[in-house]
Amino acid sequence: MKIVIIGAGKIGITLTSCLAAENNDVTIIDTDPKTVENTVNEYDVNGVVGNGVNITVQKDAGVNKADVLIATTYSDEINMLCCLIGKKLGVKRTIARIRNPEYTKQFILLLDMMGLDLAVNPEQEAASEMSRLLRYPTAIGMDTFAKGKVDLAEMKVAEGSALDGIKVSEIQRKLNVRLLVCAVQHGEEVYIPNGNSVIQAGDKIHFTASHDQLATFFSKIGAFTKKLKSVLIIGGGRIAYYLARRLLDTGMHIKIVEKDETRCVELSELLPKAEIICGDGTDQALLNEISFADFDSCVAATGIDEENIMISMYAKQCGIEKIITKISKDSMLGMLDSIGIDTIISPKQTTANLILSYCRAMKNSEGSSVQTLYKLVGGKVEALDFRVSETSAVIGKPLFELKLKRNILISCIIRNNTIILPGGSDVILPGDSVIITTTNQHLSDLDDILD
Repeated sequence: MKIVIIGAGKIGITLTSCLAAENNDVTIIDTDPKTVENTVNEYDVNGVVGNGVNITVQKDAGVNKADVLIATTYSDEINMLCCLIGKKLGVKRTIARIRNPEYTKQFILLLDMMGLDLAVNPEQEAASEMSRLLRYPTAIGMDTFAKGKVDLAEMKVAEGSALDGIKVSEIQRKLNVRLLVCAVQHGEEVYIPNGNSVIQAGDKIHFTASHDQLATFFSKIGAFTKKLKSVLIIGGGRIAYYLARRLLDTGMHIKIVEKDETRCVELSELLPKAEIICGDGTDQALLNEISFADFDSCVAATGIDEENIMISMYAKQCGIEKIITKISKDSMLGMLDSIGIDTIISPKQTTANLILSYCRAMKNSEGSSVQTLYKLVGGKVEALDFRVSETSAVIGKPLFELKLKRNILISCIIRNNTIILPGGSDVILPGDSVIITTTNQHLSDLDDILD
């Protein structure tokens, strides 16, 4: 596909990297010549220097012949205008990053008026992921498939856990719980397990289950903790606003620490039920004054990664039960596990996943296309939700008869709101949603799993 990306910021570069790796014809537009030059050289894509709202610039980038235009500049208004111009020039699909809460409330109207096919709010998506994690404190990662019917959870196996030393095939029988282990990270090794794979302490496992079975599983392994009642959010940006709004609806006590006095006043007006503290969230004296260690959870969501890491380390030292760390720089992700920071949220990666799944669905809109996509274990594993078309080659055959490519697992089948954890005798039918976990990247159609 021919894809034009306007804005070479964090999300724009992440998308350029991913989409170029999937053999798409990518062109990046940015006003900074050096940024364009570096992006072109590093990712072997096309580049145009200029303002994305300029019709001539868009024509030079080939927007009129493109399949997708993605606008990810710093400005919501510029992004929407770029998409509107792109539609007038003839691009097939437009995607805009829109962050302002006022615009977010009007997504449906904006999609129609501005000719947008998809609007993505990184901070809102990050807040949604954080709220899911706070629902299951034991999980260090949490995503949902099939319109929220199936959970994809990640957890780290502790020493002495009921999972330590158990075969994957024995989990359902021994724990009397219905779930399927989809991927395992053992040290630096990442693999798709089979029934004989043995889980060990220290492993990070990803598994699918329904909401009720997930709660049962955590209870059976002795990891089910009390419901979180109080959450401290450090950093009063958009993520804090979206997250607090969600959590307040559940009855949680929310306190936000923000150093900017004007922003504190805004948050007080927007979130009258939350407690807003004006101060520096890295100031130990302030944290002690507000009884930091008494909170059930701490969310480090400032705009500076280093501050978030420092806050999370102190929260861990204080014994806070659930800690969530917002990180923007990919270069920092590798070192966090070694210092015990497990639950990490990257807004740009969450946004990239949404846009990538949309682009892959476009590639095969007539077949069994991708509905949802998540990259796991630093992008080494993908979990994809496919809607099964009537022409798919996998229909009607028992799963044991399908010749699958290596390192592919059929993790779940959803049929008429019924969740099926598949065995060898199960079959896939038209209209099903099928979740695939794989280390083979870039699947865009369900039939791609066949060897």
